[in-house]
Amino acid sequence: MKSSLCKELIKNRKKISKNQILEKSELIKNRLFETNEFQQASTILFYVSYDNEVFTHDMIRESMALGKNVIVPKSDKKNRKLILSKLDNWEDLVKGAYGILEPKKINQISIDEIDLIIVPGVGFDGQGRRIGHGKGYYDNLLRESKNALHIGLAFEAQIVKKIPTEAHDLPVHKIVTEKRVIDCRK
Repeated sequence: MKSSLCKELIKNRKKISKNQILEKSELIKNRLFETNEFQQASTILFYVSYDNEVFTHDMIRESMALGKNVIVPKSDKKNRKLILSKLDNWEDLVKGAYGILEPKKINQISIDEIDLIIVPGVGFDGQGRRIGHGKGYYDNLLRESKNALHIGLAFEAQIVKKIPTEAHDLPVHKIVTEKRVIDCRK
Protein backbone atom coordinates (compact mmCIF):
# COMPACT_ATOMS: atom_id res chain seq x y z
CA MET A 1 0.00 0.00 0.00
CA LYS A 2 2.78 2.41 0.92
CA SER A 3 4.66 1.86 -2.35
CA SER A 4 1.52 2.30 -4.49
CA LEU A 5 0.71 5.53 -2.63
CA CYS A 6 4.30 6.70 -3.16
CA LYS A 7 4.10 5.98 -6.91
CA GLU A 8 0.77 7.79 -7.20
CA LEU A 9 2.08 10.85 -5.32
CA ILE A 10 5.24 11.01 -7.46
CA LYS A 11 3.13 10.72 -10.62
CA ASN A 12 0.90 13.57 -9.44
CA ARG A 13 3.90 15.74 -8.51
CA LYS A 14 5.44 15.22 -11.95
CA LYS A 15 2.27 16.72 -13.49
CA ILE A 16 3.02 20.07 -11.84
CA SER A 17 4.61 22.42 -14.38
CA LYS A 18 8.02 24.00 -13.70
CA ASN A 19 6.37 27.44 -13.54
CA GLN A 20 3.83 26.21 -10.99
CA ILE A 21 6.59 24.59 -8.95
CA LEU A 22 8.48 27.89 -8.81
CA GLU A 23 5.34 29.93 -8.02
CA LYS A 24 4.14 27.55 -5.30
CA SER A 25 7.66 27.17 -3.88
CA GLU A 26 7.90 30.96 -3.54
CA LEU A 27 4.66 30.96 -1.51
CA ILE A 28 5.99 28.08 0.62
CA LYS A 29 9.27 29.95 1.16
CA ASN A 30 7.41 33.06 2.31
CA ARG A 31 5.28 31.05 4.74
CA LEU A 32 8.34 29.19 6.08
CA PHE A 33 10.34 32.39 6.54
CA GLU A 34 7.41 33.92 8.50
CA THR A 35 7.37 31.10 11.07
CA ASN A 36 8.86 31.78 14.52
CA GLU A 37 10.85 28.56 14.18
CA PHE A 38 12.64 29.82 11.06
CA GLN A 39 13.16 33.32 12.42
CA GLN A 40 14.64 32.04 15.68
CA ALA A 41 16.83 29.34 14.11
CA SER A 42 20.48 30.17 13.55
CA THR A 43 21.48 26.81 12.02
CA ILE A 44 19.16 25.23 9.47
CA LEU A 45 19.50 21.98 7.55
CA PHE A 46 17.91 22.23 4.10
CA TYR A 47 17.47 19.45 1.59
CA VAL A 48 18.65 20.50 -1.87
CA SER A 49 15.62 20.01 -4.10
CA TYR A 50 15.50 18.03 -7.32
CA ASP A 51 12.92 16.36 -9.57
CA ASN A 52 9.78 18.48 -8.98
CA GLU A 53 10.23 18.73 -5.21
CA VAL A 54 9.41 21.99 -3.45
CA PHE A 55 12.23 24.18 -4.82
CA THR A 56 14.67 25.00 -2.01
CA HIS A 57 17.53 26.59 -3.98
CA ASP A 58 16.24 30.15 -3.44
CA MET A 59 15.45 29.38 0.20
CA ILE A 60 19.04 28.25 0.74
CA ARG A 61 20.55 31.32 -0.96
CA GLU A 62 18.25 33.72 0.90
CA SER A 63 18.88 32.02 4.24
CA MET A 64 22.63 32.46 3.75
CA ALA A 65 22.05 36.13 2.82
CA LEU A 66 20.07 36.51 6.08
CA GLY A 67 23.12 35.27 8.01
CA LYS A 68 21.75 31.81 8.83
CA ASN A 69 24.16 28.89 9.06
CA VAL A 70 22.95 26.69 6.23
CA ILE A 71 23.66 22.98 6.38
CA VAL A 72 23.12 20.63 3.43
CA PRO A 73 23.34 16.84 3.29
CA LYS A 74 25.67 14.58 1.38
CA SER A 75 24.47 11.01 0.89
CA ASP A 76 26.63 8.23 2.28
CA LYS A 77 25.12 5.44 0.17
CA LYS A 78 27.17 2.70 1.82
CA ASN A 79 25.81 3.44 5.31
CA ARG A 80 22.48 4.98 4.20
CA LYS A 81 23.23 8.08 6.21
CA LEU A 82 23.38 11.78 5.54
CA ILE A 83 26.65 13.60 6.21
CA LEU A 84 25.82 17.14 7.32
CA SER A 85 28.00 19.90 5.90
CA LYS A 86 27.97 23.68 6.39
CA LEU A 87 27.50 25.46 3.07
CA ASP A 88 29.46 28.67 2.59
CA ASN A 89 28.77 29.25 -1.11
CA TRP A 90 26.12 27.96 -3.50
CA GLU A 91 28.96 27.28 -5.95
CA ASP A 92 30.35 24.65 -3.54
CA LEU A 93 27.57 22.26 -4.66
CA VAL A 94 28.08 19.61 -7.37
CA LYS A 95 25.90 16.74 -8.59
CA GLY A 96 26.30 13.80 -6.27
CA ALA A 97 24.43 10.66 -5.34
CA TYR A 98 21.04 10.26 -7.00
CA GLY A 99 21.77 13.33 -9.18
CA ILE A 100 21.19 15.69 -6.24
CA LEU A 101 23.43 18.70 -5.61
CA GLU A 102 25.79 18.02 -2.69
CA PRO A 103 28.81 19.78 -1.18
CA LYS A 104 32.04 18.93 -2.99
CA LYS A 105 34.05 19.49 0.18
CA ILE A 106 32.69 18.47 3.57
CA ASN A 107 32.63 20.94 6.42
CA GLN A 108 30.94 18.46 8.77
CA ILE A 109 28.84 19.52 11.71
CA SER A 110 26.98 17.58 14.38
CA ILE A 111 23.23 17.15 14.21
CA ASP A 112 23.11 18.54 17.76
CA GLU A 113 24.11 21.98 16.39
CA ILE A 114 21.03 22.20 14.16
CA ASP A 115 17.98 24.20 15.24
CA LEU A 116 15.69 23.44 12.31
CA ILE A 117 15.57 20.59 9.79
CA ILE A 118 13.70 21.17 6.53
CA VAL A 119 12.46 17.75 5.48
CA PRO A 120 11.52 16.58 1.99
CA GLY A 121 8.74 14.12 1.37
CA VAL A 122 6.80 12.48 -1.40
CA GLY A 123 3.67 12.90 0.74
CA PHE A 124 2.51 13.92 4.20
CA ASP A 125 -0.64 13.69 6.27
CA GLY A 126 -2.03 16.13 8.84
CA GLN A 127 -0.38 14.27 11.72
CA GLY A 128 3.07 14.87 10.21
CA ARG A 129 3.57 11.33 8.97
CA ARG A 130 5.60 11.28 5.78
CA ILE A 131 6.43 9.02 2.93
CA GLY A 132 9.81 9.42 1.30
CA HIS A 133 11.60 7.55 -1.44
CA GLY A 134 12.00 4.52 0.84
CA LYS A 135 15.74 4.64 1.39
CA GLY A 136 15.47 5.73 5.05
CA TYR A 137 18.01 8.58 4.98
CA TYR A 138 15.71 11.13 6.59
CA ASP A 139 14.13 8.64 9.00
CA ASN A 140 17.63 7.84 10.29
CA LEU A 141 18.48 11.54 10.52
CA LEU A 142 15.27 12.51 12.32
CA ARG A 143 15.77 9.65 14.79
CA GLU A 144 19.19 11.10 15.71
CA SER A 145 17.86 14.64 15.99
CA LYS A 146 17.06 15.49 19.61
CA ASN A 147 17.10 19.31 19.59
CA ALA A 148 15.87 20.43 16.20
CA LEU A 149 12.36 21.15 15.04
CA HIS A 150 11.38 19.24 11.88
CA ILE A 151 9.39 21.04 9.16
CA GLY A 152 8.24 19.26 6.02
CA LEU A 153 7.76 21.20 2.80
CA ALA A 154 5.03 20.03 0.44
CA PHE A 155 2.61 21.16 -2.22
CA GLU A 156 -1.05 20.87 -1.21
CA ALA A 157 -1.37 18.02 -3.73
CA GLN A 158 1.07 16.01 -1.57
CA ILE A 159 -1.10 16.16 1.56
CA VAL A 160 -3.20 13.03 1.93
CA LYS A 161 -5.70 11.85 4.54
CA LYS A 162 -3.44 9.16 6.07
CA ILE A 163 0.07 7.89 5.44
CA PRO A 164 0.55 4.26 6.51
CA THR A 165 3.50 4.09 8.89
CA GLU A 166 5.90 1.58 10.31
CA ALA A 167 7.66 1.64 13.68
CA HIS A 168 10.78 3.35 12.28
CA ASP A 169 8.84 6.23 10.66
CA LEU A 170 9.03 9.56 12.47
CA PRO A 171 6.58 12.42 11.93
CA VAL A 172 7.54 16.04 11.32
CA HIS A 173 6.42 18.76 13.73
CA LYS A 174 5.04 21.10 11.06
CA ILE A 175 4.28 21.08 7.34
CA VAL A 176 4.39 24.19 5.16
CA THR A 177 2.43 24.22 1.89
CA GLU A 178 1.61 27.01 -0.54
CA LYS A 179 -1.73 27.49 1.27
CA ARG A 180 -1.09 26.87 4.96
CA VAL A 181 1.15 25.88 7.87
CA ILE A 182 0.02 22.66 9.53
CA ASP A 183 1.04 22.21 13.17
CA CYS A 184 1.20 18.43 13.52
CA ARG A 185 1.80 18.49 17.28
CA LYS A 186 -1.82 19.45 18.04
